[in-house]
Amino acid sequence: MKRRDFLQTLGLGTAYFTLSPHSDFKKNSSVRKNRPNLVYIFADQLRTQSLGYTGDPKAVTPHIDQLAKQGVNFSNAVSNFPVCAAHRASLFTGKYPSTTGMVINELRMNPHHRCFGHVLTDNEYETGYIGKWHLWANQAGHHREAKNSYIPPEKHEYRLGFNGFWAAYNFNHHYYEGFYFTDKPQRIQIRGYEPEAQTDMAVRFINRHTHKPFALFLSYGPPHPPFTKDNVPESYYNLFKNVKFPLPETWSDVPDKYMDRNTNTKEWLNYWKPNLPEFQRIYYALTSNLDWNIGRILKALDKAGLSENTIVVFSSDHGEMFGAHGRIQKLIFYEEAARVPFLIRWPGKIPAGLKSNACLGTPDIMPTLLGLMGLPIPEDVEGMDLSPLAKGQKGVEPDAALLQGMGHTYLWKDGHEWRAVRNKRYTYAVYRRDGSELLFDNKKDPLQTTNLIDYPQYKSIQKNLRRNKEKKMSDLNDNFEKCSWYRDHWTDGNRNILQGAKG
Repeated sequence: MKRRDFLQTLGLGTAYFTLSPHSDFKKNSSVRKNRPNLVYIFADQLRTQSLGYTGDPKAVTPHIDQLAKQGVNFSNAVSNFPVCAAHRASLFTGKYPSTTGMVINELRMNPHHRCFGHVLTDNEYETGYIGKWHLWANQAGHHREAKNSYIPPEKHEYRLGFNGFWAAYNFNHHYYEGFYFTDKPQRIQIRGYEPEAQTDMAVRFINRHTHKPFALFLSYGPPHPPFTKDNVPESYYNLFKNVKFPLPETWSDVPDKYMDRNTNTKEWLNYWKPNLPEFQRIYYALTSNLDWNIGRILKALDKAGLSENTIVVFSSDHGEMFGAHGRIQKLIFYEEAARVPFLIRWPGKIPAGLKSNACLGTPDIMPTLLGLMGLPIPEDVEGMDLSPLAKGQKGVEPDAALLQGMGHTYLWKDGHEWRAVRNKRYTYAVYRRDGSELLFDNKKDPLQTTNLIDYPQYKSIQKNLRRNKEKKMSDLNDNFEKCSWYRDHWTDGNRNILQGAKG
């Protein structure tokens, strides 16, 4: 389907880009001068458990740890759909994947949403976006080709309102083969290590905007695989060269039958089991280099005199299992995949060392940050504004986070769908395939080793959490369909999203 036809199918047509519906908010230049800058830094596949400030003795993450001391740590933050594209669609819309329609990776985002970038642009923020986008592909693979990795400006609606500096691509994780696109479909090759080049661009962006409010989103690729020695600087690999990385306590020689990939038992034992320790070593090396680059961003803000009036956020789109519970990678409700770091620093406004145990989920990020910045929150946002909690004040908060798993990571493959709710203590989950239920007490059993679903003393808890899940799903029109159903009802058959659960 051609781009023009795709837009007409959406009911947008070319007129949508001539007169944007996102221009109805009034600009207020007098208020603008007093508004804070925003630097939003997010990693890819970085789990909460593998950082120094969360207690991992192997981690070498001094700058991230310092951020945790300088601001607020949302210790119960989760990725509501632990894969890249679904998380990003929720991040920029404040809506659940069931509403955005981003139910697997490698889909093309429907631009008909009022997004984070629109609010920033309409309120005269200078925007910048650097790194991975992952909301534009409409075919699996072919990531280096312009047709699948160049995101055209088109009045910036394809970029969801980000109309300023743009140095991005849809997908790439070969960090010594980095590239990006600006406003033309010519690929710009990066010399050297991609995260360091991206940090260079971010520092230059900061230095060019010392006298005007800006919002910079920096989307790093690490520590996403491939986990090979040639994908990380040697000096960082050597930091962990002699560190032992055992298999997780919940390792199983039989892969989880509900996993969407890598369930071949022979491959599980002959490839994954012997290689996972080395993969973890590279993961930690990638994370340590990521930390160093974050330190460069913080130093640039200090040097430019912007630290006091800049909100700095650090997070990740999801975690990594590394063999726990017989699983690798992501797309599951277990803590290793669903829990993500979420830190906010704003000196003088957010108390240093604050910790919140609110059940913050991905749809809550946009309204929370807009609330902190004093900007309007779109009416159709589904997340909650938790900005009072970020400042140490009392405020409303979610009773639990709804997690959605709608199928395979990137294929229209049925049989892997699940839903879950996670509150401050428990995780309750159910698989669509056979109705199997799981219940974990994350306080008493942080590794989630014991399924409590058949324990009589937990029946009332199970019942309440099941009711909570059903209520949240009902509110979202989430009918828990099989994966291929979304292809047939929500896309045009060519991986372009036409609608979600709410139209």
